[in-house]
Amino acid sequence: MNDIRKALSLGLLIGFATTADAQYITTDDHYTAQQLVEDVLVNSPCANVENFTVNGDTFNPGETSYAFFNGNGSSFPFANGIVLSTARANRSPGPNNNLIDEGSPDWAGDTDLEQALNLTTPTKNATVLEFDFTPLSNHISFDYIFASEEYHGTATCQYSDGFAFLLRPADLSEPYTNLAVIPNTNTPVLVTNIHPQVGNGTSPGCPAMNESYFGGFNGPDAPINFNGQTAVMTAESAVTPNVKYHIKLVIADFKNIRYDSAIFLGGGSFRVQKDLGEDRTMANGNPLCADGSNTAILDATEPGNNTYQWFRNNIAIAGATNPQFQPLQDGDYSVEITLNATACKSTGEIKIEFAAPLDESTVGIFQCDENNDGMAIFNLNKASDRILDNNPNVSFINYYEDASGTNLITTPQSYTSGPKTVYIKIANQYGCPGTVPIDLQIANNTVPVPPPFKTCDDDTDGLYHFNLPAEVTPRITTGLPAGLDVNYYLNPQDAAMGQNELSNDYYNTEAFQQQIWAAITNGPDCYGLIPVNLTVNIFPTAGMEDMVDFMCNGVAIPLEAPAGFPSYSWNDTANSTTRKINVDQPGTYIVTVTDTNGCTATKTFVVTGSEKATIDSVDIQDFRGDENTVFINASGSGDYEYSLDGQHYFDNPMFTNVVSGEYTVYVNDKHECGITTKSIFVMDYPKFFTPNNDGVNDYWQIPFLRLYPSSEVIIFDRYGKVVYGFSGNGSGWDGTLNSKPLPSTDYWFSISITNRIIRGHFALKR
Repeated sequence: MNDIRKALSLGLLIGFATTADAQYITTDDHYTAQQLVEDVLVNSPCANVENFTVNGDTFNPGETSYAFFNGNGSSFPFANGIVLSTARANRSPGPNNNLIDEGSPDWAGDTDLEQALNLTTPTKNATVLEFDFTPLSNHISFDYIFASEEYHGTATCQYSDGFAFLLRPADLSEPYTNLAVIPNTNTPVLVTNIHPQVGNGTSPGCPAMNESYFGGFNGPDAPINFNGQTAVMTAESAVTPNVKYHIKLVIADFKNIRYDSAIFLGGGSFRVQKDLGEDRTMANGNPLCADGSNTAILDATEPGNNTYQWFRNNIAIAGATNPQFQPLQDGDYSVEITLNATACKSTGEIKIEFAAPLDESTVGIFQCDENNDGMAIFNLNKASDRILDNNPNVSFINYYEDASGTNLITTPQSYTSGPKTVYIKIANQYGCPGTVPIDLQIANNTVPVPPPFKTCDDDTDGLYHFNLPAEVTPRITTGLPAGLDVNYYLNPQDAAMGQNELSNDYYNTEAFQQQIWAAITNGPDCYGLIPVNLTVNIFPTAGMEDMVDFMCNGVAIPLEAPAGFPSYSWNDTANSTTRKINVDQPGTYIVTVTDTNGCTATKTFVVTGSEKATIDSVDIQDFRGDENTVFINASGSGDYEYSLDGQHYFDNPMFTNVVSGEYTVYVNDKHECGITTKSIFVMDYPKFFTPNNDGVNDYWQIPFLRLYPSSEVIIFDRYGKVVYGFSGNGSGWDGTLNSKPLPSTDYWFSISITNRIIRGHFALKR
């Protein structure tokens, strides 16, 4: 908590009367080093202490950086003890309403601390308490709390004063060991190593570090004047009895002399004890086994003429006065050792738990005998689920033919045997062993073999996509007990072993007919094996081809499906079920035919209406020599073809290169609904004539012009003079003008027929 925060807290303290009864620790900095060690920290006949020193900064006369503290009835975890600080010790009592931020640049640090914490810059403002001790037992420990003003804001993520509890043999035969570490690690106890999450876990904050060892942030009424503190921690170490050790308790500022810290050592917490070893508990993963397969001999032996008393749950165990003791039940065990008839009573503690005994109840496996020879192939691993139900978290070791574990079964997944008992060795998660009998039995259930499963194949290759659970399983399990499962295999061996299972969506691999095997199981047990015959029928396709038919002028026509089938179903309005039907309307007619195997196929008739054509007109482009054209305009719902001679028909109604003459046009419906005809004339003019009265070609006239009686023909000479004219009914021109023959030469004409005029020229030859 910074100065502003503490000033605000002080204001709150003054403003609310409810904080007036808060209790704070008190300090006394008149204790000598020997008093602090002998009378406060150790205060035990189980360790001989000597050579006491304490160093720090005296500040003003009568003020030191180390002191005795009294809990003073406050909520502080220690009733009393020692405080070592990087500031004046008398600044340590609460309330927590001012910032401890003092010290001198001239107050030196400590090189042993720097080496222990691997610090790269020197420390400042060190307070050190040192002494020698000779333990009478093999384990020491003491309790402490580390408190600091650096438990505030983001400083928690990057700043921490340093401290260490350094232990080594007094003869300097070994280097210092730091006891101020997070349990079961070598990580030193620092602000930056023990704190909750700061901010959102990212810059400028930081994630929690070893939060279970954080004691909490202090409010303004805290018993001590520090922003935060660790939980009560224990420094401990193994030692050798009757060997002199040196211990150095040191704290110092690091990086700067700002924001001070302190160590609070619990009074009387320096204990010399007997180490009975690690607790044997489920939480530690090392409990004892209920079957006695592992034991714990607790050994409290110490050299000398000692007396021993063992306790369980703080109650003395009658007769348990030897150095060694074997626990036979759960409990908190302890020993009290009176060393060499002295006043020292060394104690040791250990927690003992026994793992629950394994359930060794017999489990059974029923297997099917696929060839009825009295033997079956058993998969012993099928017993595992049942064993796990009885014993969660067990591990499987091996299978044996005898309970003693002599005859190993090397292929438990395919063990051939008749009815008998085999055994499996198991162990729980703590290594406690057990033996479970497995009763092997051959299933003797009657399962009827079902008739072949028939289906129909649409694509006629004899292969079909079977949905085995939906199509086959219900017929197999009819009449059997509920709860059975069915799986499918290619052969009885696979079915018996439950290996190479077929897919539920199965395509037969042998066309038209194939045998597979069904394994009926009751949980892990085989209930029965039966063959399953799959038959794939196909519908005969002869006569089932789709057809197109035509109906002339609405006259009904018959539609016929192939003969010889038991069932027909039409999609006509009457839903007819006969082989033949008559239809009088165009449309698509479908008949579904079913054969004797129940297979079906469909035949489609597309019926199209047709009719005899109507010739609406004939477009003639004539007077073009031999390049005249004829186009026939016909209407109707039929499919038509066209002809000018009644023999050669074409799909195109356009005829080209037609010579002049009289024609009959034909329009034929291709679906035999009839032929329509019409007479036409393709006209042209003679290119010359010879009026010499020989009776041949004596007149120039237009063939078929009589069909157009109102037409007019006018003939001109080369100068444009009209020399003759005649109508459609006229007999033509004889080559004269006013009864006088005109000379041989070319003459011009114009013909007016209906809405067109034809112009050209011809030659008069004599």
